Amino acid sequence: MKDTMKAVVFKERGQVVLEERPVPSIRNPKDAIVRVTLAAICSSDIHIKHGMIERAREGTILGHEIVGEVVEVGSDVRKIKEGDRVTVNNESFCGECFFCKRGYVNNCENGGWMLGCVEDGGQAEYVRVAYADNCCDVIPEGVSYEQAMLVGDVLATGFWAAEIGEIRPGDTAVVIGAGPTGLCTSMSARLYGPSRLISIDISDERLAFAKEHGLADITINAKKEDPLEIVRSLTGGRGADRLFECAGGRNTFEMAWQITRPSGIVCLVAHYEDDPQKLPLRRMYGKNLTFKTGGVHANACAKTLDLIKEGKLDTAPLITHRFALEDALEGYRLFESQKDGVIKVVLEP
Repeated sequence: MKDTMKAVVFKERGQVVLEERPVPSIRNPKDAIVRVTLAAICSSDIHIKHGMIERAREGTILGHEIVGEVVEVGSDVRKIKEGDRVTVNNESFCGECFFCKRGYVNNCENGGWMLGCVEDGGQAEYVRVAYADNCCDVIPEGVSYEQAMLVGDVLATGFWAAEIGEIRPGDTAVVIGAGPTGLCTSMSARLYGPSRLISIDISDERLAFAKEHGLADITINAKKEDPLEIVRSLTGGRGADRLFECAGGRNTFEMAWQITRPSGIVCLVAHYEDDPQKLPLRRMYGKNLTFKTGGVHANACAKTLDLIKEGKLDTAPLITHRFALEDALEGYRLFESQKDGVIKVVLEP
């Protein structure tokens, strides 16, 4: 390996830059070094850029959606080896603490969301992965890097959301937001057999994408139509059985609990820009809603890789734009603008 590499860095609030950085090295026997083949830009990277993630450290290399090839492993690494093609989990987790043993890896007492936030991430030529046996999953033969690209974060989020939503066959499931997270949630929700899958957004372009790729049976543009009226008209006046809030807009929390039927489940998947959200308990009284909240426990990446291999999940169409790593700032501008039909942007070192 060479001594230095290009990397996308969170310089300070409002500023992301491309810098030359030292190539990472093994610091712990449980580490691995991965040569990055593809890294995606996530909405969380935009949140970091604008200072919305308070724990994010200035000077950190961004990027937590990563695939690549293992080039070095620490002495305690057993499950992966040099030359393996791997996905990298967005969460670092020890596998041994109270939370990890129960599958709550986002709450790991020794990790959590570290990569690209408080530890250098993967929008670079190489990345150091802590707890590599836990946080790297080998990509099955026949699955491409591009097919596996979104496993470690946005697909993990959608898969986890659908799981905790407790969808039953025949349910009406509504997903607010047809961005990457909402689309991955819709894709995963399909696995549970809802009779009707509804997508709500304010972009006709994104709603059309969802419909075209089988990620919605019905689409609703909330700027032009009344989602509450439409969903109730489709459900005998009841509302959605399961609601997934993946947009994080100013009024989407209110929309979520109103659309959901009494005794339904509301999954709050989005990261909200405005804090706090209002919880109008008096108006909610009697609906007996169950709320489930983020963030993702990315504990099923190996399972989703198998589902991709089996053809039951396919996130490759979500990758709409590709940039060389040296053009990363152009990729950031496009992703943040949400223009040119962008869904996901990947960077190639």
